[in-house]
Amino acid sequence: MKTIEDLDVAGKRVFVRADLNVPLSNGSITDDGRIRAVAPTIAKLLQAGAKVIVASHLGRPKGEPDPQFSLAPVAVRLGEILAAPVSFATDTVGESAKATVAALADGEVTLLENLRFNAGETAKDDAERGAFADALAGLADLYVGDGFGAVHRKHASVYDLPARLPHAVGDLIATEVGVLKRLTEEVERPYVVVLGGSKVSDKVGVIDNLLGKADRILIGGGMAYTFLAALGHEVGISLLQKDQIPTVLEYLERGKANGVEFVLPVDVAVSGSFPDLKTLAPVADFDVVDADKIPADKEGLDIGPKSRELFAAKLADARTVFWNGPVGVFEHPAFAEGTKAVAQALLDSDAFTVVGGGDSAAAVRILGFDETKFGHISTGGGASLEYLEGKTLPGLAALEG
Repeated sequence: MKTIEDLDVAGKRVFVRADLNVPLSNGSITDDGRIRAVAPTIAKLLQAGAKVIVASHLGRPKGEPDPQFSLAPVAVRLGEILAAPVSFATDTVGESAKATVAALADGEVTLLENLRFNAGETAKDDAERGAFADALAGLADLYVGDGFGAVHRKHASVYDLPARLPHAVGDLIATEVGVLKRLTEEVERPYVVVLGGSKVSDKVGVIDNLLGKADRILIGGGMAYTFLAALGHEVGISLLQKDQIPTVLEYLERGKANGVEFVLPVDVAVSGSFPDLKTLAPVADFDVVDADKIPADKEGLDIGPKSRELFAAKLADARTVFWNGPVGVFEHPAFAEGTKAVAQALLDSDAFTVVGGGDSAAAVRILGFDETKFGHISTGGGASLEYLEGKTLPGLAALEG
């Protein structure tokens, strides 16, 4: 894949497909990690004299403008990070976009409105998607793909647009791919994987692929209760995917056959109800029980203290660690200790540590850890998982052409 250095960008209109899909609360950005991640690529292009057109999606609008998903707050924050003005087009390929791009001088940057406000961005129909890609291509001379969090999507700005313009990868995608190769092709052992999050079904493909690569797989979060149920344990009202139990049993057997150690929680923090994440009110019936003794009327919401020690011990000698998914409801203080313990264990190890995007990356920042102390914090949870599953990512394939 070509890089920015392979392009002559001075005086050219450079379309940068970023991933600025940041969380918003009442119009305010609650985690600007993805904006900061792509800022160096944008800054490099500006310093080289490019006219930079940044584009991204945000949320899941239904192919038409929706004010709650506007990128306007992102334009403000991007300008603060770049310490440079960022003009904002109030549409994607309409009159505002055309006028805003036409007004750019060398070394200036604009941000287009949410790409998903146009139905062509996510259309299944190739012609509809292609028509939107044609309109986007009319705004620019060159294309730089740097939205790693979207490269697993066959969307117009990710898949179709690179075929219409001379293109290259940005520094963020180049870094992400390099890291993923260290997790798949150049692995230093022991290789330990920590998987959390809510559903086994979200991680089926990656577990399947890692059974031939990892040395240990630590299971936490809501998905742990399906594993515990597969072993015949009562899990109360905990999150459970009964339809995944046969798959889990198969993975446990394959793990034994392949010498891959599965590590499950030995104790869990439980409550009779899910905590209020808006008020963060104290939990009245909080308790810690052994993982095989969850009461029928309780829900597991975090790994317990013995499990935290166990997970830390299983991470201590690792040389490579991939972590995707919090191991508890970290947003509430009562159930954040497990995720804190995993993050701290990564920092305490001598391993090359990769935090696999999404909620794990948010947890690292929200819980107050210094993200620069980790080997790499990915900007694309879904994209990282699909790469580790061995899938072809459409956005990467388009940039290789």
